[in-house]
Amino acid sequence: MSGDGAGPMIRALLADDEDLIRAGLAALLGLEPDIEVVAEAFDGRGALTAARAHRPDVAVIDLQMPALNGMEVCAELARVLPGCKAVILTGHGRPPHLHRALTAGAKGFLPKGAPGGTLAEVIRRVHGGGRYVDPALAADALTAPECPLTPRELDVLRLAELATPVSEVSRRTNLSIGSVRNHLSAAVSKLKVANRAEAFRTARDNGWL
Repeated sequence: MSGDGAGPMIRALLADDEDLIRAGLAALLGLEPDIEVVAEAFDGRGALTAARAHRPDVAVIDLQMPALNGMEVCAELARVLPGCKAVILTGHGRPPHLHRALTAGAKGFLPKGAPGGTLAEVIRRVHGGGRYVDPALAADALTAPECPLTPRELDVLRLAELATPVSEVSRRTNLSIGSVRNHLSAAVSKLKVANRAEAFRTARDNGWL
């Protein structure tokens, strides 16, 4: 099938847990003569199932979704459907998100607030073998502070969230309660905050989690 006689249609998958956003994107892309939305999904597992079934050329994936997040979907798509190019959409982009998305195999990364025609152009670019990173986010990435926490401290802090009992974090990480407390204390000290709740919020807001 061809949109305007110039070439084959670009088959796109949309994955976003917000129905209105997903419907809006589908409507915008539906106006493009060379892009066809062949499948939609509201969570990460659904995105992978739809990708296997429809084999799209480009998957547009929300960063934050239930079941599997956008990074996890990107990584799995790169493994099971390497011909599908992934584009990450986010309303909360941070420089570390950008780095992790590119590492996971994403070919495009842009905010949900981008101008209406930008997504279509990004889809065309990545389908043609190129990449796209939102310029403002790329600029931020050059000056973003490095995360001072170790991978293990981040793991513990991610599980601890705001009020998860230390015993539960210990069980889920297979670390002793004393080790969990030490890692949380180190995170609080390195981030120069008062407690683990503030440490979690600081790490989350900087995109380190």
